[in-house]
Amino acid sequence: MEFFAIAEVATSPEAIRERITLPALPDFCESFALIDALEGESCEAETVWGRFRVDRQEIMGGLRFTMPGCPNCFAWTVTTGLPPCPDRIVIHGTINRPGHEDWFVESMEEFVAQWKAGLEARLGGGAAPVPASPRPLPGLTIIR
Repeated sequence: MEFFAIAEVATSPEAIRERITLPALPDFCESFALIDALEGESCEAETVWGRFRVDRQEIMGGLRFTMPGCPNCFAWTVTTGLPPCPDRIVIHGTINRPGHEDWFVESMEEFVAQWKAGLEARLGGGAAPVPASPRPLPGLTIIR
């Protein structure tokens, strides 16, 4: 499944790479509660789905983040300068399944909405981020 959002922010890939660091993830997306065990371009993160390793990789147009231990092989990108909207920031999330339970799909939609709001607030002077779910979402087994 794929999840998209377009942040109304005009910036450069270099600015995305400079500003969106692993320790800054909670500043941009409230689905992240804690970042620790930082080692190079990897960290451990408390998320609404549980605790996972998150890897950060520079790519054309911005950044790719992956959660290698996630049972859904969750990955997302934050890019600009490329289709479908080269003059804005595109948030694109993917999981390795064609469908999922409604609560999980909603959590993924909320995740990209939080990124949109966080990018607009921190890189474009927009509205405050969408609040995260107050509790972890049920139904996922953490695989390490």
